[in-house]
Amino acid sequence: MITTKTKPAALTSDRAAQVREAYAVQRAKGLRAKDAAEAAGSSEGEAIAAHAVQLLAADAHETSTLQVQPLQAPQGGWIEVLKALEPCGPVMALTRNASTVHEKTGIYTQLSASGEPGMQVGLAVGEDIDLRLFFAGWHAAYAVQEASAHGGSTVLRSLQFYNRAGRAVHKVFAREVTDLAAWGALVARFACAADVDVAALPGFDAPAPRKAVSVPPDSSVDVPALQAAWAAMQDTHEFFSVIKNAGAERQQSFRLVQERFAWPLAKDSVTQLLNEASFAGTPIMVFVSSGGCIQIHSGPVQRVEPMTTPTAEWINVLDTGFNLHMRTDMIANVWLVEKPTSDGTVTSVEVFDAYGDLMAMFFGARKPGKPELAPWRALATSLPRLDAQAVAA
Repeated sequence: MITTKTKPAALTSDRAAQVREAYAVQRAKGLRAKDAAEAAGSSEGEAIAAHAVQLLAADAHETSTLQVQPLQAPQGGWIEVLKALEPCGPVMALTRNASTVHEKTGIYTQLSASGEPGMQVGLAVGEDIDLRLFFAGWHAAYAVQEASAHGGSTVLRSLQFYNRAGRAVHKVFAREVTDLAAWGALVARFACAADVDVAALPGFDAPAPRKAVSVPPDSSVDVPALQAAWAAMQDTHEFFSVIKNAGAERQQSFRLVQERFAWPLAKDSVTQLLNEASFAGTPIMVFVSSGGCIQIHSGPVQRVEPMTTPTAEWINVLDTGFNLHMRTDMIANVWLVEKPTSDGTVTSVEVFDAYGDLMAMFFGARKPGKPELAPWRALATSLPRLDAQAVAA
């Protein structure tokens, strides 16, 4: 029997006003948009949508530093909006999850997608903007303008894409060198009609507590078959089908092949990895997924800095054109993983939070058809390992 999810209820004008008021209070405390929305009892997507409702209602009695224009999904799918970014020139792409933020500046080029609109899988393979796009999770989009919190004439412009839970799957920010005329033309091209009914705008699911990743019993996994299929891989992209066919969850598969293809690492391995890559100039690849987009950096990292705040511990990469912000206090498990391929072994370092969600993956920079860089493999395999019993089920 096939079941479908109930369409989220549209955001009413009354609820939108409540969300805007609560969100403004939290933003005034200095909280970032996502944190302010959650502190106000809404998702970030709902908070942004509440300001779109304000725009459409043209309420002259309420003012806001945030102006939000809802965007209409094109007939060809959201890939058309991303393709239209190329004339804008350099912009900043941002993809995040609950623990990690990946920011990359460049030009959106070489975009493509396959499949039916709404279910498409897409690629961006430009020199700097490198994305894997899963549009089935893209639910709503907005063009956002926000006045600087410090006053003056600075305006922060962005395109923001959300899933139905109100979590951002991807954002694009205009930079100082962005062609704002082309940006404005893009927004005008994809904007919802001015007379659109508020009830017709996408709604969002009610906020719900995070749940841990579901892990089947080890006894349900055919471990010999898993190990045999793993050993027979010719391409890293086969990994997803290998664990799916075995009925294993990702980290569970690591446990079941550990000491052969996977080894648990110390939690501070990520900081050591980034520092050593910076010191040695070893080019790496950094993958961060939002669930609807995987964003990739390929190249060296240079400025690596830790940061402590009253509520979090961070490790940051603060390079021109690439920033990474990871909550090191949210790291629960780190794995060194080896996958056989036709080009030789490919080594990754994979980082997970306490819910079992993937925070980030690190690889050595490489092109298809080329073997893994020896300096990367030496760096990854030298990271401090844990006793296997420390991560036993």
